[in-house]
Amino acid sequence: MSADNFHRRKRLNNAVTLITGACAAVCVAVLLGILGYIAYKGIASVNWQFMTKLPRPVGQTGGGIANAIIGSLKIVGLASLVGVPAGVLGAVYLSEYGTKKTAFWIRYCADILNGMPSIVIGVFVYTVMVLPMKRFSALSGSAALAIIMIPVVLRNCEEFIKLVPVSVREAALALGVPRWKVVLRVVLPAASRGILTGSVLALSRIAGETAPLLFTAFGNRFWDNGFLHPIATLPLMIYTYAVSPYEDWHNQAWAAALILLAIVLAANVTARLALRKT
Repeated sequence: MSADNFHRRKRLNNAVTLITGACAAVCVAVLLGILGYIAYKGIASVNWQFMTKLPRPVGQTGGGIANAIIGSLKIVGLASLVGVPAGVLGAVYLSEYGTKKTAFWIRYCADILNGMPSIVIGVFVYTVMVLPMKRFSALSGSAALAIIMIPVVLRNCEEFIKLVPVSVREAALALGVPRWKVVLRVVLPAASRGILTGSVLALSRIAGETAPLLFTAFGNRFWDNGFLHPIATLPLMIYTYAVSPYEDWHNQAWAAALILLAIVLAANVTARLALRKT
């Protein structure tokens, strides 16, 4: 290689490195800008009363969002109880048992479902659950979020399960271990970090969904009564307060957005800490 060619490639490499670094810096700056602005607007309204009290009647200042915090935890938790096992089992089928043609169509359907607008899923659940039950409920809201969650968990976990070396599977099979035990006791433990990461990503995705909950959970300004009644959630409360004509509600909407971000961040940090210990 000539000296001129070497220097030209080096300059090109430096230029590309500079461009990619600048793009990464822009992404980080945008993220920090959004987080900083939300914290700036919402931190003044965050206090113990705001997090432990119920909302005040319309037109009155003050109140809290305790029912929305508990409601979000309940509805996301119930959706995760359905979405995570279904997504992981689907990923196991695709990576371990599915034929090439069957796996293609399952992945194709999962990708379509993953790209479907969440409001469409909300209308679907409204039609098949809310109308027959003749009521809005936490159960129908959790069903809508679970539908959104399943393809995200499936596609992420499939990739992580595929990363487990084939030699590990072959070694276990060579010892006479049944295939289902190989999957259960060898493959899944080896891919557990990736599965947890994919599940947390899916949980973060559904935690901020608002559109499907408008048609299913509907909202509630009081403590909810079980899973068969309307329930308050943070995204719904943020939306309601943000479009209201009251300045105090606008401030509470920013504070609720900050708390929602803190909950998602706490879930991600907890998952990272759990991954370090495994």
